Amino acid sequence: MTADSDIRVYASGLPMPEFATPAFATPKRLSEATVAIVTTAALHRASEDGYTNTDTSYREIDRADRDLVMGHWSPNFDRAGFAADINVVFPIDRLEELEAQGVIGSVAPRHFAFAGNQEDTVSSIRLDSGPRAARALLADGVDVVLLTPV
Repeated sequence: MTADSDIRVYASGLPMPEFATPAFATPKRLSEATVAIVTTAALHRASEDGYTNTDTSYREIDRADRDLVMGHWSPNFDRAGFAADINVVFPIDRLEELEAQGVIGSVAPRHFAFAGNQEDTVSSIRLDSGPRAARALLADGVDVVLLTPV
């Protein structure tokens, strides 16, 4: 068995939340949409405190921020890609290029980073910090969220 198949087997046994009334929205054309990034790479500014173990909070990242630190803790994660190019986990430069080309309407003024290491139920994120970040994204007029896992 490979590491990928071991993880797949483990993940298939995790409880999944069920929502009685899932949200549905009719999307805008991408060329008119405001796009934001939400990442689980535990990114934060170098001047900010990092994440603690099972930290369910998030950090707001301004569109102009590039001096970011990856707070992802797993020793199994290769940070070389991020060290070489922030766009590996936070593709802000690629979004700005797409905006300049007219592929997307605009890049959101702020983006959000969570830590990927969470308890199995992720209940704090589902019930607290996730909805808070979603309200902030809506307040910024975000239409599309690009999710970038670690």
